[in-house]
Amino acid sequence: MGVLDSFGALVSSIIASIVLLVFAIVSYFITVFIVQVGAGLAGYSPSGDFVALSAAILATGAIVAGSTPMSSLSGLTE
Repeated sequence: MGVLDSFGALVSSIIASIVLLVFAIVSYFITVFIVQVGAGLAGYSPSGDFVALSAAILATGAIVAGSTPMSSLSGLTE
């Protein structure tokens, strides 16, 4: 059953990667909306490239921060 277990692990890894990619895209679009609304509330009207750049930086930072293990920040060892 080693081959079937390996195949199942591969399929679950592919599915997890696809789900994470979809969540990353959705979080980017939500961040674009938040940046546009925030700029509007502040009285700014930035062009689309600045909105896209700032949303990309914010979404990337959130994804990277969410993927790092938090136990390394607390000083605990396993």
